Amino acid sequence: MFLTGYFKSSSLPFRTRGGVKVPHEKSTALEKTVVMPAPKQVVITTLQHIGAPCVPVVKTGDSVKVGDIIADSDKFISAPIHSSVSGTISKISKIIMPDGAKVDAIYIESDGLGELSTKIKPPKLETKENLIKIARESGLVGLGGAGFPTHVKLNVSDDKKIDTLIINAAECEPYITSDNRAAIEDTSDVISGIITVKKMLKIDTAIIAVEDNKPHAIKMLQDAINTQKENINLVKLKSRYPQGAEKVLIKAASNRVVPIGKLPLDIGCIVMNIASIAFLSKYIRNGIPLIEKRITIAGSAIKKPQNVTALIGTPISEIIKFCGGYKTEPKKILMGGPMMGIALLDDTFPILKNTNAILALDENDAILPETQDCIRCGKCIESCPMGLMPTLIESNVNSKDLKELQKLDTMNCMECGCCSFICPSGRPLVQAIRLGKKLLKDNNISKP
Repeated sequence: MFLTGYFKSSSLPFRTRGGVKVPHEKSTALEKTVVMPAPKQVVITTLQHIGAPCVPVVKTGDSVKVGDIIADSDKFISAPIHSSVSGTISKISKIIMPDGAKVDAIYIESDGLGELSTKIKPPKLETKENLIKIARESGLVGLGGAGFPTHVKLNVSDDKKIDTLIINAAECEPYITSDNRAAIEDTSDVISGIITVKKMLKIDTAIIAVEDNKPHAIKMLQDAINTQKENINLVKLKSRYPQGAEKVLIKAASNRVVPIGKLPLDIGCIVMNIASIAFLSKYIRNGIPLIEKRITIAGSAIKKPQNVTALIGTPISEIIKFCGGYKTEPKKILMGGPMMGIALLDDTFPILKNTNAILALDENDAILPETQDCIRCGKCIESCPMGLMPTLIESNVNSKDLKELQKLDTMNCMECGCCSFICPSGRPLVQAIRLGKKLLKDNNISKP
């Protein structure tokens, strides 16, 4: 049975397990988002989300306009991909993704006109099924980093009762402030999107969860909530990583626990990123699909850290150039934050739908700690939000003991990196756990 009336409780936010205190480095929090001009060429990969890659529906030499569909898939867990510029398809060739996967990429030479597709028009919103269709047609995926297709998340079966919509505005990773700017700059769209989803899915309560180190965002959101008669509540989370992780967020905001192997909808919740809910509102209003993304450009090697809105497919090198370039040679470039981001080989890769930050770190910030023997301090276990035993998992990864890896709930790791961050011996624990998860998947043992 779900809790009711918990917003009157003085215990909010509810206590969560584990986590670590990280230096947030939010120097761009008050920097107004700057819109970057269209580059001469965009490179749009056909894998922009969790799930099945799309297949190009255009060919070399075709002319496209902004918003035209250039790739799609008939798979359920997928979302169409749209052109972010008007121009000509110059080539379609393979590109290596940051995780090593090789997929098609569509290269479009911009004509500099930015002409909108004639197919773009505001959709008609009438029913839940209509909302799901609209979400898919927009190309929307989770914009907080995970990239899960939104239409799948909203497609809740009739036997599931969803009573709580949680908007994730925690943004607990160091450096990243793009969601903070969404809360401040897109406040009305955030509230409008929440009201729409609540109405169409017949959800009773909405919660906007924000870490307490974002006072400007909190004020803007609370002021907007106060003008509504909707059941929307704002919960100020403690500033502790990883408060933005889905399962941790649900516990902190509603005191509900997602069981191992289950999803938020199994306990009556849907979680959406704040940028995602704002975009959905904009799409319903103007019909322009997901073709651009607000991202944080930061790090010790960046000359002018700031939040930038750039077109999907813009090469990272172009965005960094727009931010003044490098002030020192970058020793590590990350797509995402320093805790869960993925290291890139160079800055030629293009931004994706779910790119929320690009960090360029200098030599001092990129130094990895020297790995030493485990001292059995237990800090990795204390910090794990999922209550796992990282050192034991690491040991069984080394011995490739699949039975023990399954018994230790290795697949339930969210890869937040708390264990590696807190380890005084500098052990690459999260990297070992990732290998363990791959071992289990390769042997068809994918369930926690």
